[in-house]
Amino acid sequence: MLNIFARSSVNKATDPIGVWLVRIGLTPNAVTLFGTALAVASALWLFPAGHLLAGTFAVWGFAMFDLLDGAMARAKGGGTRYGAVLDATCDRIADGALFSGLAWYLFFTAGDRLLAAACLVCLVSAQVISYVKARAEASGLKADGGLVERAERLIITLAGTGLTGLGVPYALHVALLLLAVGSVVTVAQRLVAVRRSAEEAA
Repeated sequence: MLNIFARSSVNKATDPIGVWLVRIGLTPNAVTLFGTALAVASALWLFPAGHLLAGTFAVWGFAMFDLLDGAMARAKGGGTRYGAVLDATCDRIADGALFSGLAWYLFFTAGDRLLAAACLVCLVSAQVISYVKARAEASGLKADGGLVERAERLIITLAGTGLTGLGVPYALHVALLLLAVGSVVTVAQRLVAVRRSAEEAA
């Protein structure tokens, strides 16, 4: 949902950086892989150890590379089909690492099974939300939008971990429970969108 409203403003800020990165010889795919690798390492190292605040800043910082690779692609006159697939794949890997690291923390460090279960719901539904769109587009249908897309997932989750790391009680509980519900709703929204698209195409 935020993608629709914030994309143009974000692009204005990141496009000059993208131009500079291309000029110094970097490629969008290299930035994608670099950012994903560090985001995954941070999520799987810091969160399970209970370093929620440090994990929040690390994952957020490296996730921002996802904005830069798009800016670099625009600076080069447009991305490639392989780059688009690589970017989407790395997004799924980073999302999976984020929720896996948190689930490990909740199960084994915090001992909160209810919240760990909510985290697993977020993990699975994040993958399904993206898969529904990809499968629909492969079939010539549309499944855009929804209540919770990737930007919302990152903002809500990392707000919860960051505030909890600062000592705010129940911040992670609120974040993950809301996100779990919102993600399930988004899966339903996308399936409805696919059905409508199929009916229009019939």
